[in-house]
This record gives sequence, C-alpha cells and structure tokens, in this order.
Amino acid sequence: MKSIIHYIIVLALVLGVIFLYNKQVGAIPLLLLSVYLFYLGIKKMRNIKNSN
Repeated sequence: MKSIIHYIIVLALVLGVIFLYNKQVGAIPLLLLSVYLFYLGIKKMRNIKNSN
C-alpha cells in the first residue's frame, strides 16, 4: 500500500514537471521531487542502520 502512494507522488511530480516545463517553472516540481526522494533515502538508511 505504501509503495502505491510513493508511486503516485512521484508520478504526480513528474507530470507536474511536464506540464510546467513549457511555462518555465518546471524546476519547482523537480525540486519537490528531489526533496521527496532524499527523504525516502534517509528513511531507508535509518531502517538499515536500526536493523543491524
């Protein structure tokens, strides 16, 4: 269930980039996407660290 939510968020941000790129504000969803992926990476690293 959680992975479906992650896919929906990433897909929405990518679609936002596609639609907003022509208006020259495509960097905003790309920035949000990078923050979201950074958050997921940190969360995964904490899970790996805590499992050892």
